[in-house]
Amino acid sequence: MLFNSYEFIFIFLPTVLLVFHLIGKQGHHRVAIAWLVGASLFFYGWWNPAYLGLMLFSILFNYSIGILLSNTTGSKLSSKSILVIGLTANLAVLSYYKYANFFVDNLNALSNSNLILHNVILPLAISFFTFQQIAYLIDSY
Repeated sequence: MLFNSYEFIFIFLPTVLLVFHLIGKQGHHRVAIAWLVGASLFFYGWWNPAYLGLMLFSILFNYSIGILLSNTTGSKLSSKSILVIGLTANLAVLSYYKYANFFVDNLNALSNSNLILHNVILPLAISFFTFQQIAYLIDSY
């Protein structure tokens, strides 16, 4: 489903907004936000449900790191170490999906080898949500 498709403009978006405002008017703001998050994940998963797990894992991982960053008083790790771990994990995932094919192809060309890496398909908006989560971790730090 694309942003300019008829099913998005005339079905998905009005339904999501209507339900969000109806729940919010009743004073259930957390439920309304949960509805919006669920609808967003549904919209993301519509393109390719296989990458929804990656998105959920990334969200939960970064949320956990953010919680650790805000509660480092009794921790063995310093907040800077926790931030570096979070940043490294995010950049490693981004690097894998964006550059794995590039590195394997160049290694094969340089060394005349025949390493095989099944084509890694780039998940939709991985750079955007990774950098948003990096900004969240930096703000939490």
